[in-house]
Amino acid sequence: MISNKETQIAILIIITFFFYSSNATLSYNVKSFGAKSNGKSDCTKAFLSAWSAACAATKPATIYVPGGRYLLRNVVFMGKLCKNTAITIQIDGTLVAPNNYSVIGNSGTWLKFDKVTGVSIYGGTLDGKGAALWACKNSGHNCPKGATSLEFHNSNNISINALSSLNSQKFHIHIYGCHNANLINMKISADGYSPNTDGIHVEQSSAVTILGSRIGTGDDCVSIGPGSSDLWIENLFCGPGHGISIGSLGWSLQEAGVQNVTVKTTTFRGTQNGLRIKTWARPSDGFVKDVYFQHIVIDNAKYPIIIDQNYCPDHNNCPSKNSGVQISNVRYEDVHGTSATKVAVKFECSETNPCSGITLDGVNLTLKDKPTTALCVNARGTANNVVKPASCLKGE
Repeated sequence: MISNKETQIAILIIITFFFYSSNATLSYNVKSFGAKSNGKSDCTKAFLSAWSAACAATKPATIYVPGGRYLLRNVVFMGKLCKNTAITIQIDGTLVAPNNYSVIGNSGTWLKFDKVTGVSIYGGTLDGKGAALWACKNSGHNCPKGATSLEFHNSNNISINALSSLNSQKFHIHIYGCHNANLINMKISADGYSPNTDGIHVEQSSAVTILGSRIGTGDDCVSIGPGSSDLWIENLFCGPGHGISIGSLGWSLQEAGVQNVTVKTTTFRGTQNGLRIKTWARPSDGFVKDVYFQHIVIDNAKYPIIIDQNYCPDHNNCPSKNSGVQISNVRYEDVHGTSATKVAVKFECSETNPCSGITLDGVNLTLKDKPTTALCVNARGTANNVVKPASCLKGE
């Protein structure tokens, strides 16, 4: 005879089983929707079908991409009609762009998530096959502008973890108009001479965190555009590339500012710049404020620390040297290493809007064990502890 206790345990097991079964994550394998992992068959339709199925689910869902290579044309994963706010895309394989760069080169974006909430991407590799387009651009021919490999547009609560991005035509990752985005353990690479291949570009976004990533490209490792706030960047390795850049800013007369940016425990090796803020020499109501650089190692960067408010490539469309962007409260703490040029610290600020509140604290930059120099134009602030090169900041 079964005891009451055994009956209670049996009922509890049954209840628990049904509880977890009803809340288990649904899984959608892209191969079940016709995707082929040979790197030659167009899998765009299969991926969109898997996305539609996950969006229709009323509980957490996973889109699974097994090992292999999956050819995709430019595709937009729409969130407007998506009922699901907990979709994980688990990638064990590689997503491959078409060999002919023109197929996606004029689309602006290869893989785009638009107005989604609660989407996570874990693992996998994106192969943008951008080398042929870079060669076209570097030859001076009339070429497509190129496609960003992965963009999240006007989206919330997103996560990208352990994703690798190779040889993007243009930006590798673009976070635009988003709130609460976490990018962790990323590996991003492209040739050091590849044009406009920024690793991660953030614009018009807030609460963005970039952690534990390695980025080497032909442009900025991380670039921060107008309207960005509350950014946290930590444990990043950058090289080759143009460093971490706030800007360029101030192209428009009316432009949202950048504020509350922290970059810490980051290494730059063989980069053009280390820590850069750049603005166009044009009228603008934009601003940069409350920026904190801490525990930075710089190995042979051409411009380890630079503020350039006369940014003007090719010297076109620059009516004056009076940038309207106001830069204030920027702190450099424990920044050390080597410079590839004698001027290791350069603050070239606006005549009409001088930089203010700049702090140098424990900065030590040398040129092959030789002294370096600092250059200041319209820059105000203070220096604390040992600072090499000697500060050229004017007092507040």
